[in-house]
Amino acid sequence: MVDVRSQVDAVTRTLRTEAVDDAESRIQTIAQDYPAGIDDVWAATTKPDRIARWFLPVSGDIRLGGRYQLTGNASGEVLECTPPADGAAGYRVTWEFAGNVSWVTVRLTSLGPERTRFELEHVARVADVPAGMWETYGPGATGVGWDQAMLGLALHLGVQDSRISPEEGEAWTLSDEGQAFTRAAADRWAEAHVAAGADPDDAARAADATFAFYSGQTLGA
Repeated sequence: MVDVRSQVDAVTRTLRTEAVDDAESRIQTIAQDYPAGIDDVWAATTKPDRIARWFLPVSGDIRLGGRYQLTGNASGEVLECTPPADGAAGYRVTWEFAGNVSWVTVRLTSLGPERTRFELEHVARVADVPAGMWETYGPGATGVGWDQAMLGLALHLGVQDSRISPEEGEAWTLSDEGQAFTRAAADRWAEAHVAAGADPDDAARAADATFAFYSGQTLGA
């Protein structure tokens, strides 16, 4: 079993809006500390065979300037890549999905020989978000998906004594335990939404819509 509450509590989430390259952009950040050294976390998040064990199968030329393809999901270009040195590492990629382009930056910070902070920043231009999507779902639309990735990495790195393979992920998401996780993650993104200035009622409605979408329900059912 997954300890849903401890995983949700272990993750920090922030949201802000600012100009990036002269374009108004929403910036979502999600982070968690993992009980593994920075070299191991780097390998888990950059080597295709490791990525497939906790996220999705990935193919392509995964190096600076190369392109990647996540099976059934996003593709993009590797824009920056800095292997571990002096307690830090990171990479930046384009996130190309459904005809839109956004940007994902991963930063690793060593907190000790066997502890590493993983931070993911997702930048999306406001003008590129489909009409009505933000108003309906808010930050949870992408945020809950990143929460699922953080859980996958946590299980892969042994944070909990449990395993869910990527192949089992969809079925687990629809289980009672998986729906409890989705509900909690959506609510935490609503809290980040309010902290960024959203009306609490609007944020709550967006969290409800996000939960309904991820759990395969009709809103209000």
